[in-house]
Amino acid sequence: MAKWGEGDPRWIVEERADATNVNNWHWTERDVSSWSSERLRQLLLGVRVEGPEGVCQLTDVSKLDGEASINNRKGKLIFFYEWQLRANWLGTSNSGVKYRGTVDVFNLSDENDTDDLDISVSLCKDQPNTSLLDLMKKSGIQEVQRVLSDYVQQLKSEFSQGMILPTANGPKLPQMETKKTQIQTSKTQISSIPRCSSTPDPCTTGVRISTCGFNLKETFQASPDELYRTFINQEFVQVFTRSVAVVDGRHGGRFQLLDGNVTGEFTQLVPDQRIEMRWRFRTWPSEHYATVSLELVDRGDETELKMECRGVPAGEEESTREGWTRFYFQAIKQTFGY
Repeated sequence: MAKWGEGDPRWIVEERADATNVNNWHWTERDVSSWSSERLRQLLLGVRVEGPEGVCQLTDVSKLDGEASINNRKGKLIFFYEWQLRANWLGTSNSGVKYRGTVDVFNLSDENDTDDLDISVSLCKDQPNTSLLDLMKKSGIQEVQRVLSDYVQQLKSEFSQGMILPTANGPKLPQMETKKTQIQTSKTQISSIPRCSSTPDPCTTGVRISTCGFNLKETFQASPDELYRTFINQEFVQVFTRSVAVVDGRHGGRFQLLDGNVTGEFTQLVPDQRIEMRWRFRTWPSEHYATVSLELVDRGDETELKMECRGVPAGEEESTREGWTRFYFQAIKQTFGY
């Protein structure tokens, strides 16, 4: 056995406080298949295209076979992913006739660029021919390519964090520098909601995370009581999210939806007028919640919804805004005709 300090320098551990994978020499692997399945399903269900022929929307994912992992060898990240996907789509023509079909993706993998994916769009066997098929073959395929590209980018950014460990005298990690720059240069208005912004960042105990906020406004062809019920009734939530949900529609009641990606608690409920909640997305720092308020304004034959969201972790504003627009507002309108 070598004396202290005379061994292979790759195995000397006193240079790292945690004595783990010195200088990133060893092969480490992280299985991200479960996260990938959930994220792919979520992204695909947000696909919606519209044209002169009508509107088409992916309604469910019937096949999701494959795996994904991230590997670190000698400080280099290697991404492996391979998926075969099938999603069902529903098209509604301008005359109100509905058509059903499928979208198949045969070769989503690290060996292919998303622009080179083999994607097939077809109608179900019992469906008559329709121009909506051409809409899906053109715009639908482009939108599917876009969201699959989003998946690959998120895989390489979000889940690569922590795979390459800092060395004793090495430079700071590019990922951490990017995140810091993103927080410092963000032009988004910073909000200091005590309940949210005082939560310590779990990666750096005792450090408060920076937060931001945004406002949205949307109009629905529904009465205030119909729209109010849509947000707090479990059956309605399950219909427009197309997934199992748990919603306790009372003051202090908890909710969980979109496969557990969204959780929170109702903090104030004024029937047909106002909904306030503590709301969080799964990937946010542990126990960190944003505050969301929904004000319903009766405009006669329609209802105006004013949303205010505060306490969103810095850098998450755009994805949170897009998520509310796609998976709440657009989903409600398409499902219930509001």
